[in-house]
Amino acid sequence: MMTRRDLVALLPAAAALGAMQRRARAEAVLGDDGLYHQPWFLNSFLDLREDLESAASEGKRLAIMWELRGCPYCRETHLVNFADPGITDYIRTNFEVLQLNLLGARKVIDFDRKELTEKELAERYAIRFTPTFQFFPPSADGVDSKEPLAREVARAPGYLKPPHFLAMFRFVRDRAYERGTFRDYLASSKG
Repeated sequence: MMTRRDLVALLPAAAALGAMQRRARAEAVLGDDGLYHQPWFLNSFLDLREDLESAASEGKRLAIMWELRGCPYCRETHLVNFADPGITDYIRTNFEVLQLNLLGARKVIDFDRKELTEKELAERYAIRFTPTFQFFPPSADGVDSKEPLAREVARAPGYLKPPHFLAMFRFVRDRAYERGTFRDYLASSKG
């Protein structure tokens, strides 16, 4: 049973954790485009092959986060999932995350050098839900010769609660998609 003394001893740690969460939560900034932005997201010229090669040269993987203005689950991803320092630290260490707008008009150069708007690229890759995370192979070799949907190694369509969200990034980093599905990965991780 916890005594008052135990509770008082825990207060500084709880306050520090609360401050850390507020600080992480404060990193997400709502932009003029209606999307939340993380300062650590990839600053890109929107050339996917270049982004993948750059990530690979740093020992990281490329992920695209598709969002939409007013999407409550996109907001939740930023203010809950990315507010968790354990999740954010893991992602920042192992991934470059490129943020794209499902209905956006910015020009993006796909792996096969085709230039499309964000909206056209989303249609090309059959992105229908936000947030959706697309994950790409560890190298750009041969990616351009594949059909668009065959270029990604994994996809997370829709919101994932923090434990599953982090598990999805681990699934990709560990290349577990080569051995089975994300569902299989989750089942084996619980054992």
